[in-house]
Amino acid sequence: MERITISCINDGKTYEMPLGERLSTVAPAQVTNPLTGRQYPVLAALVDHELKALDFQVFFPHKVEFIGYDNPEGRRTYLRSLSFLLQRAVRSLFPDKVLKINHSLPSGLYCKFRGETIADEDILRLREEMRRLVALDLPFIRKKLLSEEASAIFRAQRQPLKAALQESLGRYFCSVYYLDGVADNFYGPLVPSTGYLKVFDLMPFHHGFCLQYPSDDDITRTIARQKQKKLTVTLKEYGYWCKATGVVSVSALNSRLLSGGAVNLINLCEARQERAYAELADKVYAARDHVKIVFLAGPSSSGKTSSSLRLAQQCIVKEMNPKVIELDNYFVSREKTPKDEFGNYDFEALEAMDLELLGNHLNTLLSGGEVELPRYDFKQGRAFFEGKMMHLEENDILIMEGIHALDPAMVPTVDQNRIFRVYASALTSLKLDENCCISTTDNRLLRRMVRDNRTRGISPEETILRWPSVRRGENRYIFPFQENADAQFNTALLYELPLLRYYAEPLLRRILPSSEAYSDAVRLLKFLSYIVALQPSEIAAIPPTSIMREFIGGQTL
Repeated sequence: MERITISCINDGKTYEMPLGERLSTVAPAQVTNPLTGRQYPVLAALVDHELKALDFQVFFPHKVEFIGYDNPEGRRTYLRSLSFLLQRAVRSLFPDKVLKINHSLPSGLYCKFRGETIADEDILRLREEMRRLVALDLPFIRKKLLSEEASAIFRAQRQPLKAALQESLGRYFCSVYYLDGVADNFYGPLVPSTGYLKVFDLMPFHHGFCLQYPSDDDITRTIARQKQKKLTVTLKEYGYWCKATGVVSVSALNSRLLSGGAVNLINLCEARQERAYAELADKVYAARDHVKIVFLAGPSSSGKTSSSLRLAQQCIVKEMNPKVIELDNYFVSREKTPKDEFGNYDFEALEAMDLELLGNHLNTLLSGGEVELPRYDFKQGRAFFEGKMMHLEENDILIMEGIHALDPAMVPTVDQNRIFRVYASALTSLKLDENCCISTTDNRLLRRMVRDNRTRGISPEETILRWPSVRRGENRYIFPFQENADAQFNTALLYELPLLRYYAEPLLRRILPSSEAYSDAVRLLKFLSYIVALQPSEIAAIPPTSIMREFIGGQTL
């Protein structure tokens, strides 16, 4: 029998396998993270840097890296599988209910039954049913079906969004997974069986519950429960907006664009966002008797720069005079910059900022004094003072944007009552289907990729490879403080994924299979393939003040 050779990146060895054999026959039980030394159960594999399930059949020589939960692709594989496990438990206990996995929250994925509240005792029953299915170690089985056959199955299961998406793609075949006789489809591979999914929990929340998954730091425990009330309200408001426009899913968005409704949708989205900035300025104006500083924070590519400029415009309309202090000019000298666990300068740490100087400047300004603003030279690694002075008049309002702006420890000596804090992020409520929500992280990654390539000459490959470091900084310094905001601002726009597909798709196709960024490129290209792209004539309708112009160019703010 012909045999195929694979090279295993994990142990540096080569293995000979029978033609058509599955990867699971040579997969180790665990892999070791080279940076931390921790061990993780194997969940999937990167075959020539492309994510594959462990049942992948080998017909050609490959380089294979087996991955666990410490790898982002491993975490996504676990979470997709866990979502299907939940779906199967719902079908067992509540066959007349339809599960909806709405969006991601700090404590997990927010889930509910369509049109009704879930009782706490029913959540307990669901948890126990999921545990029973895990103990049975049932296999996830993938089949290829005609698209119309799959669509009929989903409609019979009362999943019209899932069926409509398949119908809108115009493809002959699609992959469908089965678990204990129940069908579903996901946009990536699953773990081999339910026995892999031992760590999870269900936390009652709002009208439904949060599906909790393992922590990145300790896979034996679920992620910590966090405050999420304000974020939930923001997502709920955006969900109402999606319903009002009739665009609640990717299939509905595709239909709107294919029917010639792109420009109208762009105009509606921009009008709504302009109104939101005006309402934000109204809140600042209402607090003008004590508020003199607006701090704005948000994760990477959330549109913070545009948001601060748009807010400044609306403050002028309210007869306030905005002034801007750039927090990036308040870094400590390079020799005082802290380093991360890998020995690299950690410019995102709070200690990388000259907090004493910043606090003194703000207190001086608030008391009516004048300060000389620094200008930080990143090449030389130190601040310079060049005679740029500032003081505040009666109608002046300071607007400052930075990653630590929601952390009270940034300016502990400043009267917190004088500060109005804003959290901005691109929080889309758009869904691929009933139980596959769109990642706001991927949305921001696409934004950053397009902007960095246009303005900084950074390749899409570099952007992807830097992203894990960016995410670590967000998890440490931004997300834990988002509930401290006095107002949360959603910068997502319904038309932006079709826009980003137009710009990001050709960039992603430049990434070669030999690159470590290839698996992410393939994943993002597959995701974008479900979305109809905007045309140049439609893109021209995006106004020059739009947040999206920060990323694609042509902004006049």
